[in-house]
Amino acid sequence: MTGKTTLFTLLTGIEPAHHARNEVQIGIAKVPDPRLDKLTAMYNPKKRVPATVEYMDIAGIEKGEAAKVLPIDKLRSADALAHVVRGFVDEAVPHSEGDVDPARDVLTMETEFILADMVVVEKRIQKLKLQIMKVQDADDKKELAIMERCLEALEAETPLRNLDLSEDDLRRIRGYTFLSLKPLLVVVNADEEDSGKLAEGAAAFGLGDLEKRPGTHVIALSAKIEAEIAQLEQDEAAEFRSDLGIGDPALDRSIQGSYDLLGLISFFTVGEDECRAWTIRKGTVAQKAAGVIHSDIERGFIRAELVAYDDLMAAGTWHDCRDKGTLRLEGKEYVFKDGDVVNFRFNV
Repeated sequence: MTGKTTLFTLLTGIEPAHHARNEVQIGIAKVPDPRLDKLTAMYNPKKRVPATVEYMDIAGIEKGEAAKVLPIDKLRSADALAHVVRGFVDEAVPHSEGDVDPARDVLTMETEFILADMVVVEKRIQKLKLQIMKVQDADDKKELAIMERCLEALEAETPLRNLDLSEDDLRRIRGYTFLSLKPLLVVVNADEEDSGKLAEGAAAFGLGDLEKRPGTHVIALSAKIEAEIAQLEQDEAAEFRSDLGIGDPALDRSIQGSYDLLGLISFFTVGEDECRAWTIRKGTVAQKAAGVIHSDIERGFIRAELVAYDDLMAAGTWHDCRDKGTLRLEGKEYVFKDGDVVNFRFNV
């Protein structure tokens, strides 16, 4: 028992369901964003639509169970993995390994992912070598070299996300959806008595070294405390957090941590009908960002009329931004910034 299903319920609002151990439960969490709140207050639209993150809740496993229990195919379809580890002591529910040790539990799960990836890599290497014996294909040779690097790392019990892989390397192996290559969010579910240590994160729970690894982020929370806070009014909840020495809401940090780990940012569209946050990856250009809203807007893209969120807040209105010169027109190759507020001009 780690408290992961409690956290899933708190994030998504979906009550736990009884299902087979190799099945998953899916829920949607809204990404907290004070900027969208302020834009909504400014425009008073008919609808407010936040960005979202989809979570899958899977059965907890014990050491050596992964091959039998984990829904590997469903995990491979995920963009990132969130591993909830136990940081609390409960004599009524003993830990399967005896003592409570978050670092050990993270390593146990990581080992399961590494073993699953190793099976895929070894099979692919065998197939590539046979293909190269028949046809000396340059692409096959490049992929073989990458796969052999991957196998060397996996045999050394190193997750693939730790490897320094180029964009071309990643493109060649993306289709294999390796589990140990996926970004990893580690969530330590701590004791209530440790509430004052939650803000310290990884270091307070012996995971400081893990936080330094590529594609890995660690947060700490108490699902039990969060469940209690969820029953309170907003003002009471804030006072309760203050009394316990808890900073930002842990659920917000969990969702935002997932968002950040994936390299995602938000841009906004605003108006009387709707204020909405749209999700894109960092580095997305304007024309591709338009396609997130509708393919017709991408196809008929002319210009993006936009302003930075801070500039809009400072000016007060879209019209005032135009007068101040902070409203600007950008072409299809403009790289979107987090918080851009935009109106797309297009013609189809």
